Amino acid sequence: MARRRILQEGQSYTFCSYFEMPYEADEILAELGYALVRVRLEIPRTNRQLERLEELRQRINDVLPLVSLSSETARREILVGPALLEVARYCQCQVRIEYPLSVNDWLKGNLDYFLKRNPGLLVVEAKNDDLTRGFTQLAAELIAIAEVEEGDMFYGAVTIGDVWRFGRLEKTARQIFQDVSLYRIPDDLEDLMRMLVGIVELSN
Repeated sequence: MARRRILQEGQSYTFCSYFEMPYEADEILAELGYALVRVRLEIPRTNRQLERLEELRQRINDVLPLVSLSSETARREILVGPALLEVARYCQCQVRIEYPLSVNDWLKGNLDYFLKRNPGLLVVEAKNDDLTRGFTQLAAELIAIAEVEEGDMFYGAVTIGDVWRFGRLEKTARQIFQDVSLYRIPDDLEDLMRMLVGIVELSN
């Protein structure tokens, strides 16, 4: 029996379209030419002194009781943005917010956050809920980035603000690895920051 087609020729899909699809991630990614593998990923971690980590932790702890995190905007402004701005400061790289990217009719839209310091780069997708479907969207964004950036290995993360999950695309192998581990803010803040900085500092 012929496999059903999810993506239709002549149709246009944005990155957000993949979040809204009711299909399984492996089925969607197969149509984009990639296999999905769920593993416990070894994420690069920096050994540098993160001198402002405690200040960031205190700021987050102070504000969490005062703010409702019921919207994506609140999660981005209170948890995601501050963490990524610190990563950019440590790595001395630019943070692109709502970064437009168009590869073709199936791979286009805006990346919530894009951090790049040659050759390391990081794509972060922030959602209000549903890390599972959010990862499918992140995977499509990584496929798009792999089409326009040099290198064979690309990292990304999907977050709902207080919970993060990492992914890695390996271009030659045509595989996307989904980390089975989750990292939480504020409990895992140091580990999370060491990984975010480690990825941006990464040499391909």
